[in-house]
Amino acid sequence: MNPSPSLKGQAALVTGADSGIGKGVAMALASAGAKLVINYAHNHDAAEATVNEITAAGGEAFAVQADVSHEDQVKEMFAQMFAKYGTIDILVNNAGLQKDSKFVDMTLEDWNTVISINLTGQFLCSREATKEFIRRGVIEDRSSAAGKIICMSSVHEVIPWGGHVNYAASKGGISMFMKSIAQELAPHKIRVVGIGPGAIQTPINKSAWDTPEALDKLLTLIPYNRIGKPDDIGKLAAWLASDQADYITGTTIFMDGGMTLYPGFADNG
Repeated sequence: MNPSPSLKGQAALVTGADSGIGKGVAMALASAGAKLVINYAHNHDAAEATVNEITAAGGEAFAVQADVSHEDQVKEMFAQMFAKYGTIDILVNNAGLQKDSKFVDMTLEDWNTVISINLTGQFLCSREATKEFIRRGVIEDRSSAAGKIICMSSVHEVIPWGGHVNYAASKGGISMFMKSIAQELAPHKIRVVGIGPGAIQTPINKSAWDTPEALDKLLTLIPYNRIGKPDDIGKLAAWLASDQADYITGTTIFMDGGMTLYPGFADNG
C-alpha cells in the first residue's frame, strides 16, 4: 500500500494560492504530482515566487490573475488553464478575505465584498470546473473520480463569531453550498468536500499570533495547544484530492486542534 497520495498527471487550480493556506495547498498538491494553476488577485510577485518554488522542485505551475468574484475573470482563468493543461481534475476554492467590524457599523460594501469573494467566488469557480468534469468524465488511469472540488471553509461555519458576521455568514454558506452540489454531482462521479481550518498561522490572522501575549490567548481556544501551519492543511487537501479519499464527499473535515470541541467546557464548564 502506498502511504503517499498520488496526483500524478492531474491538473489543479488553487485560488488565492500566492500566500497562506492557498500556497500551502498548492505546494502539497505539486509535491503529490499535480500540475498547478496559481491564482492570485493582486500580488503578482508572490504568485510567481510560489510558481518558482514548485518548478525548482521539479513540478509544473503557472500563475493567473483573476478576481474570483468576477464571472468574466473566472471564465478567462479557466480558458487559460485549459489552453495550458487541456482540462482540470482538482479545484481548490481557497480565495477568501475578512473585513471585520461591529455589526452595527458594518457597511453594505464590507458585507458584499466578503460574500462575493468568499462565497460567490466558490460558486463561479465550481460551476466552471463542473462543466469540464461532466464534459470529460472519468479518465480511469488518472483518477477514480471525474473531478474533485475542495471548498476551503473555516471552523466559523459552525462557531458564531461576533464582530465578523460577514465572514462567518460566508463560511456557513460554503458549508451548505458544498453539501448541496456534492449531492447533485455525486452521480457524475464528482466529489465535493470541505476543509474547516481552525487557527492557522497566515497573514490574514497575524494579529492573533504575532506576539507571545496574543498567541497565549489564542491557545486557550485550542486544546491541542499549538497553532496550525499551512502545510497541515496542504497535506489534508492532497489526501482528499487523491483516490485514497474516493468514498468521501459532501462533508467538512475540521482541522483545528480541537477548536470545535468547546474548550471552555473542558473543566466542567
